[in-house]
Amino acid sequence: MEKYTIVGDCKKGAAIARFKITPESDVLISKTFSNIDQAADAPLVQQLFYLPFVKKVGIENNTIIIERFSILEWEEVIVEVATQIEDYLNGGGAILNTKEATKKVPITVYAESTPNPSAMKFVVNKRLTEEAISFENVDAAVDAPLISELFNYPYVKEVFLDENYISIGKHDTTEWEDIVNEIRGFLKTYLEEEKPVLGQKYTSPEMNEKTDSTENLSEIEKEIVSILEEYVKPAVASDGGNIIFDSYEKEEKMVKVVLQGACSGCPSSTFTLKNGIENILKDMLPGKVELVEAVNG
Repeated sequence: MEKYTIVGDCKKGAAIARFKITPESDVLISKTFSNIDQAADAPLVQQLFYLPFVKKVGIENNTIIIERFSILEWEEVIVEVATQIEDYLNGGGAILNTKEATKKVPITVYAESTPNPSAMKFVVNKRLTEEAISFENVDAAVDAPLISELFNYPYVKEVFLDENYISIGKHDTTEWEDIVNEIRGFLKTYLEEEKPVLGQKYTSPEMNEKTDSTENLSEIEKEIVSILEEYVKPAVASDGGNIIFDSYEKEEKMVKVVLQGACSGCPSSTFTLKNGIENILKDMLPGKVELVEAVNG
């Protein structure tokens, strides 16, 4: 039998690491486990929950996705975890019991309000994308079938897609209580029919590619990006949004960021910038950062 190789990967400071299984297994499933009790039919997931730093475990076809608690960094254990998974599989251990592996996973969708009254967050028990993507209009949704269909609803103004949720911004002429069930129903049906979220040829906007790369950044800019990734993005994501580093002006000690999803156009975004993000950067980078501004409001 061909031996499995497991390669772990994560961004610096990120809570989530991905472990790619090679060669591909015959498991075709998308499911997230929040505790060991939910993993009764997932032997590998049970083994992983015995690790004290494991918070959640997801299976996305041939990738194991693990979210950690903040008691350590992935850099300290990612190699050991990859080796443990590799040894388990090469020792004949099963990822899922046969019955579970062949069963269709039901889709659940629930709505969460956000600080932005014009935006609602729809959380799904399925991985939707590997990166955060903002769609400000239907023209930006080329080769993004799910997003294009959402824009067919006249009250949808913009859409933000992240790992397991979609934030939808609406026009002010419609109330959420009139449309939330319609959106939930549409998303549930669409995903249960296993229609694609993004097309195979879809490429993310240049801005995302530019700002996610730190190759051409100065040391201070790299520090800023690292702080945003570790201390700001998780909180912003919980509110259905995203924050991206745009630029740093050394003379003015100013950081410019891009707000996406529910954070874009949110009435409380100014307060968040000044009393949250700005204070964090000023405290962690004294003398280097004095101001934070959102280039898109």
